[in-house]
Amino acid sequence: MIKRYFTLLLIVLISIRLSAQVWVVPAENDARKSPFAFDDASRKAGSEIYMTSCKSCHGEPGKNNAVPLVPPPPDMSSVRMQANSDGAMQYKITNGRGTMPSFKNTIATTDVWKVISFVRSFNDKYVQEVAAQAAGGASVANVNIKLNWLKEQNQIQATLSAPSKDKGILPVGGAEVKLFAKRYFGNLLVDEARNTDAAGVALFNFPKDLPGDSAGLVQLVVALSNEAFGDAKRDTTLAIGVPTYRPPLNEQRAMWNVVSKTPIWLLLAYTIAVFGAWGFIIYVFLQIRGIYRAGSEKNTESAE
Repeated sequence: MIKRYFTLLLIVLISIRLSAQVWVVPAENDARKSPFAFDDASRKAGSEIYMTSCKSCHGEPGKNNAVPLVPPPPDMSSVRMQANSDGAMQYKITNGRGTMPSFKNTIATTDVWKVISFVRSFNDKYVQEVAAQAAGGASVANVNIKLNWLKEQNQIQATLSAPSKDKGILPVGGAEVKLFAKRYFGNLLVDEARNTDAAGVALFNFPKDLPGDSAGLVQLVVALSNEAFGDAKRDTTLAIGVPTYRPPLNEQRAMWNVVSKTPIWLLLAYTIAVFGAWGFIIYVFLQIRGIYRAGSEKNTESAE
């Protein structure tokens, strides 16, 4: 009985360990495709990025010399690695997990796809599927972005459209979009990057506790960042934040402020330094004057 119990426990523990190693990628990300076709140029660029950022753990492709971590990093040419969809690779490289670091803030989205281009060069059976472009030949150089706040769902809806030569305004599908909220120092990423659907729509979950200005206004920045659609940004202000009073940086006394709000200690130090300098100058002048007078009196006495 005890033997069966420990056998069952061992099976459960092994199952938990194996399940913990399974990296589940959201369906939306798993289906994502590169915005551009892989070619020699993208593979070469991806190779350079791989050697700089990935080789130290995954080793040289085809040589199975990865760092012995748990779980071990897969070789780029392995069946395990090539079994991933392009979208899954992009998701894993971007977000990371466990011993796999996140490259969200160190490798640009376009460069991640170039790395995937390099990885796919080790799979002779790979056939690429490129993301759908703007329907009907829309001019993606003039992408129009519209933002709406879906209050009940607490989501931000980004709708992308662009003019075409003969079909009017058409949706821009398959574009990777990122949503940021402007902060004092830089931009805060809101939710994760999304791909627009066939209608040119991408939905972002918006945090309920994000501070806005005193009226709850939040300045949002929508950014497109891939080669197929170019680099474009749009700014929009919506009253969707928590009303918060943020004192201006020059409200209190500080070294970078106007003279009227200079720190007291700095004013005192400056005043003392100025008086000290002038006092020293006057002292030196008086000493020179005394020496001059003493010399004059001595000359007078000698003449007499």
